[in-house]
Amino acid sequence: MKVFVIGASGVLGRETLPRLRAAGHEVGVLDRHQTSMFDAAQLAGAMAGYDAVINLATRIPLSAKAVLASAWAENNRIRVEGSAAVAEAAVQAGVARLVQEGISFVYADGGDRELDESAPLNPVGHIASSVVAQENALKHPGGVFLRIGMLIGGEAKAPPVLVGDGWMSVVHPGDAAAAAVAVLDAPAGIYNVGSPVLKRDLGITRLPKAFGKLAVSFEVFGRSQRVVSTKLTEATGWKPEADPGSLG
Repeated sequence: MKVFVIGASGVLGRETLPRLRAAGHEVGVLDRHQTSMFDAAQLAGAMAGYDAVINLATRIPLSAKAVLASAWAENNRIRVEGSAAVAEAAVQAGVARLVQEGISFVYADGGDRELDESAPLNPVGHIASSVVAQENALKHPGGVFLRIGMLIGGEAKAPPVLVGDGWMSVVHPGDAAAAAVAVLDAPAGIYNVGSPVLKRDLGITRLPKAFGKLAVSFEVFGRSQRVVSTKLTEATGWKPEADPGSLG
């Protein structure tokens, strides 16, 4: 299969490219100096002749800046405008499969209940753009949307400070990349990607008081989200290789 990757230089992209090649796929990548991911016409030209597109582009703010809503503006644009252009271009170029990255933090607090892909969502603030990206991707007849847990381990940066002792979904970047490769042959739709762990098992249980009112923007990280990836495993055989208990 010929696979075109957007976001190849990011944490997920760097893990995905070698896995695609190891699986025997021919790989091309977006050259941001030649093609804008916000221009559907340019993208369609770049995608011509490819069988699949994997969009892993993000711009996640790092460190303390992540508590500022303004710091998420570019990431939101990539997920909203960028995903729309990518989906439109994939249709124009006749690409049969579109894989779009997203996050699992959009789920509402589920307590101790297991949350599959049909569980209720509560997308607020900077996480809402992930749901827009999902809607854009699923407009493509071969669209696959990945609700990926918090990346921990490998080249992923340390997670933001979290609140509470509930459940959360975590995944090593290598395992998330393996999922992106696995769904190239899966039925279209939404798939969770991650392993549920208790936040206290990661040693992260409270937000420093110094964050004050800024903590409101991170309400989502206080939710208990016992997200399960059963659907992905049943469809593709994917299972995380990294022990989630060792990722904290």
